[in-house]
Amino acid sequence: MCGIIGILSLKTSVCENLVEALKRLEYRGYDSSGVAVLSEDNQTIERVRAEGKIVNLVEKLSHNSLKGRLGIGHTRWATHGEVCEDNAHPMANECLALVHNGIIENFADLKKIYVEKGYVFTSHTDTEVILHIIDDFLKQNYSPKEAISETIALLKGTFALAIIFKAFPHQIFAAKKGSPLVVGKVEDVWYVASDAIALGAWTQEVIYLEDGDLVALTLSTDSYDMEILNNNAKVERPIKMISTFQHHMGKGEFPHYMLKEIHEQPETVSETLKALINLDDLCFSETLSRILVDSIERIQIIACGTSFYAGLTAKYWLESIAGIPTDVEIASEFRYRDTLTNQKTLHIFISQSGETIDTLSCLEKVKNEGSPVLSIVNVPESVIARKSDYFIQTLAGPEIGVASTKAFTGQLTVLAVLCLYIARSKNAISQNELRLHVRELTALPQLMHDVLGKSGDLYHLASLFVPANTVLYLGRGESYPIALEGALKLKELTYIHAEGYPAGELKHGPIALIDTKVPVVVIAPLDRWFEKTLSNMQEVYTRGAKVLLITSEEGEKIARSQVHVRPGFEDRFQVLSLPVCKTMASSILYTVPVQLLAYHTAYLKGTDVDQPRNLAKSVTVE
Repeated sequence: MCGIIGILSLKTSVCENLVEALKRLEYRGYDSSGVAVLSEDNQTIERVRAEGKIVNLVEKLSHNSLKGRLGIGHTRWATHGEVCEDNAHPMANECLALVHNGIIENFADLKKIYVEKGYVFTSHTDTEVILHIIDDFLKQNYSPKEAISETIALLKGTFALAIIFKAFPHQIFAAKKGSPLVVGKVEDVWYVASDAIALGAWTQEVIYLEDGDLVALTLSTDSYDMEILNNNAKVERPIKMISTFQHHMGKGEFPHYMLKEIHEQPETVSETLKALINLDDLCFSETLSRILVDSIERIQIIACGTSFYAGLTAKYWLESIAGIPTDVEIASEFRYRDTLTNQKTLHIFISQSGETIDTLSCLEKVKNEGSPVLSIVNVPESVIARKSDYFIQTLAGPEIGVASTKAFTGQLTVLAVLCLYIARSKNAISQNELRLHVRELTALPQLMHDVLGKSGDLYHLASLFVPANTVLYLGRGESYPIALEGALKLKELTYIHAEGYPAGELKHGPIALIDTKVPVVVIAPLDRWFEKTLSNMQEVYTRGAKVLLITSEEGEKIARSQVHVRPGFEDRFQVLSLPVCKTMASSILYTVPVQLLAYHTAYLKGTDVDQPRNLAKSVTVE
């Protein structure tokens, strides 16, 4: 979940670019950060670290600028060891410095060994033991490459490492197992980073490393070389050209990345739709048509967090429209459970980053059992995409806000079109039914624009949620996962306890939470469940809850005709009406107001919208 960067330059000092890369990697963690640079005279490794966000590191560097052409940097999401400067990376001694993303599971056992050898530990991290093991091998006259190779053979767990040595000013080393790592190349400079997005300002040529790779990058006046070893044998990795969407990286006119990304959704949904189906002749794209579904009898969707809720929404579509049994699994549970798979089950893995560790581990488990694998990711060169039999990209572009918004609606859009492709392939729907669904999806971007126009209304409604300690979200059918997503967004951004429930489950326990201080958000499009959901809403309203009903204009008329609001208590029953929207498009549309509600509540509470506490964008550790 941490972000690492290494730069080796022939001509220019690297510290400024290390910090710029860390800013692009800050979504991976922002508990602390640091840089280490080999001095211009190659005599010392100089290090600056800071607790908290990268702005604190920038402040410290303004008083202690580091000059040198070889350096590494790190932004931390704490796993082992509390958040403090002593536990910040890089870890360093007089001879070397390193940065690490991952978890070393056997660090405690290794630490005992090296304490007995006389090494003094100055941090409480699992990373420091790597530093001392490499140092110990160096003292036994191992080369840097040999020392790293021997060290990683002792490590259990996951790691991406970037390492520099004082005695080797023209080389930077890196190694990978389980955590992502990419090498960037450009004339006179080598880069290594957790994510290609960190390198987009300088190069579009990258090499994605594989598990077990140990790379030595060399740069001097007479050498520009890369050597990759795997199991002590030289290997080649292909050069990939990347598009890093640099023009999308700023906030533009918006105060936060999240608000910008919410407003980008009409465009990203439209682009994703057009990439998957011709909206005129209803022909599916080659990306979809190459997916063989004739023999598929069952679908299993595996994901985490917001992506899990996208899969849960798709379950309703796949079973009701495509007529295919569908299960949805939380990756961290599926990973360690005894599971039954076969070649007639299509496994769909959903991940924004394409590197979510639990999801990736499940994919590897399923592939080993011989089942077909489809992934839905936002990063086409990610490890999950590369390991899948088929993959579909959500064309959301970079999502910088830690709380997912446009990636989620992109996932829903892909799943909707995938459902239609499977349904049509299996003759579960007619061409006319396909046309109806596509027409609704085609209208969706404009409807999303209309809902974004209600942002001011949601800003005022958010004031009802600011003082709350608990908020409930209710939905039925395919609105239930949207209730779950709305609750997740609120708790992520505002730190208010929020839970999503199927509306019909209220009487089985959650209704005990209801009192006059608990707001309840009811997601109720005018569908076949509307009247039942309205009855559940009445049950919480009559017990004193503040209710926000999100429905259509016609739904609002019906609700207001049934709900008795006592004079002076008008604020206890609020309605946000949305444009009429049917079929699968409804779930996507109703996502927008719950995103805006969470955003505005967080803004009014004064919490950090783009970087909520304790969270990170890419979950690459268990």
